[in-house]
Amino acid sequence: MARNVYVDKDSCISCGLCVESSPEVFRFDEDNLAEVFDPAGAAEEKIQQAIDACPVSCIHWGD
Repeated sequence: MARNVYVDKDSCISCGLCVESSPEVFRFDEDNLAEVFDPAGAAEEKIQQAIDACPVSCIHWGD
């Protein structure tokens, strides 16, 4: 079962690093902010790399 991951859109600066690194998990919404559309689209290690690369730390593991 995939862990829940989410983007805090209030903090997102639309840099695109998460979308570039894991396009199977992240995409831009209609406001050009990152969002998670398939949390099971990549291995947790790959998602963690996107979390670690985020310059504003707006991607988080949830409950």
